[in-house]
Amino acid sequence: MGGTEHLTVRREGATLVLTLNRPEAKNALSLPMLVGLYDGWIEADADDAVRSIVLTGAGGAFCAGMDLKALAGGGMAGEHYRDRLKADPDLHWKAMLRHHRPRKPVIAAVEGHCVAGGTEILQGTDIRVAGEAATFGLFEVRRGLFPIGGSTVRLPRQIPRTHALEMLLTGRPYTAREAAAIGLIGHVVPDGTALAKALEIAGRINACGPLAVEAVKASVYETAAMTEADGLAAELARGRPIFDTSDAKEGARAFAEKRAPVYRRA
Repeated sequence: MGGTEHLTVRREGATLVLTLNRPEAKNALSLPMLVGLYDGWIEADADDAVRSIVLTGAGGAFCAGMDLKALAGGGMAGEHYRDRLKADPDLHWKAMLRHHRPRKPVIAAVEGHCVAGGTEILQGTDIRVAGEAATFGLFEVRRGLFPIGGSTVRLPRQIPRTHALEMLLTGRPYTAREAAAIGLIGHVVPDGTALAKALEIAGRINACGPLAVEAVKASVYETAAMTEADGLAAELARGRPIFDTSDAKEGARAFAEKRAPVYRRA
């Protein structure tokens, strides 16, 4: 099991939990964190025993974005990971889910700060849970920067454009309730319980047929920019083979026998 000094990895049943682990800096992005994240996505997809991923942060924060202090000083922690970036110049974007989409469902469990790069990573996740006191926002314009992690493209596709533009152009913070009201997150829970709620959702996903789950996720994303006619054709091509799998037959048998199904990804 992977991980780095700023990213911990653990298993909770069939769920891989990735924890941004730099609490003294509100889990601001670092090279060790980005390398650990990328490796975590790859590990989850390579392991058939993993059926879902939960992304969270340590110390009561999710992610405060790029480490601007280190950026201003001309360096970041974890210089020994530079060879990974040289070998794959897009590694940091893949880590932030800008250039990479895991085939397993990704659930974000947010407490505290989830701003700038944190909100950009959030947009790459599939299901989002936040504690009541969580804070969201894209602060880049206030600092003369551009949210280059994908927000000008993805955010208007995920929430109404008027809300996306207000968030992007004002750089103001949003409460968890505001974020839920505009559709950026799906659940607001008592502080300190976001991870428990995310694991509860993951458990429900894990109980479903993994081939079906992965096909449904893939269909949602691959048809998003298609016309309805093209999307329906692509959905049929993606979904029809699922009915011929052993998992589908097992699901039908288990329903008839009133028992929990045992899926084997076949």
